[in-house]
Amino acid sequence: MHIAIIEDDPVIAKAVRTAVEESGHSCTVVPDGAIAVRDHAILSCDLAVLDLMLPKLGGLEVLREARKAGVKTPVIVLTALATVPDKLGGFDAGADDYLVKPFEMDELLARIDAVHRRTAHKPSMELHAGDLCLSLSTKRVTVAGRSVDLTPTEVSILELLMRFQGQVVTRKMLCEHVWGFDWDGPTNVIEVHINRLRGKLDRGRDSSLIHTVRGRGYALAVG
Repeated sequence: MHIAIIEDDPVIAKAVRTAVEESGHSCTVVPDGAIAVRDHAILSCDLAVLDLMLPKLGGLEVLREARKAGVKTPVIVLTALATVPDKLGGFDAGADDYLVKPFEMDELLARIDAVHRRTAHKPSMELHAGDLCLSLSTKRVTVAGRSVDLTPTEVSILELLMRFQGQVVTRKMLCEHVWGFDWDGPTNVIEVHINRLRGKLDRGRDSSLIHTVRGRGYALAVG
């Protein structure tokens, strides 16, 4: 798994990162809420460990933004806020688990494994945008009932566009989603894949499903 540690305390962040990596997972540390939202940290990982008392933007707002955008990534809240209303607020915002500081590292690792097992076997889902449909389990794509044969890369790009339909998806988001955090290749490769994807999806249509937003990225038409 790739785990996002959204935590502003450098001591806690380093300790969690070390334990997570020693358990065989990779991870990214995000130091504040504004960066987490800007970089779509919850979307870009398999599981997130999220503090609530973050600088610039609180953890609850970060979580609500992700859930509002349709992001299903499991999230474990790790916080010093220990009251019942605090916990209820976390779960109401979309948390999958809630662990109070101070905590035992072994318990956090056990909860990470448990949440991952629990969420990894949820029933398959479908994404819809007008007459466009993508099955997340089979990766089958249809447009107005017509089956469209896409490459794995094209499916990955389309999935991100559909999850954020009507919103701008930046080239950076696409690069990180499709090729990983360390992508530093030419961004024109995105244009190549987008053009091929348009050619397959737009056959027989008067207008393209994927719009270019000049200087920013791409957006999937809504409706």
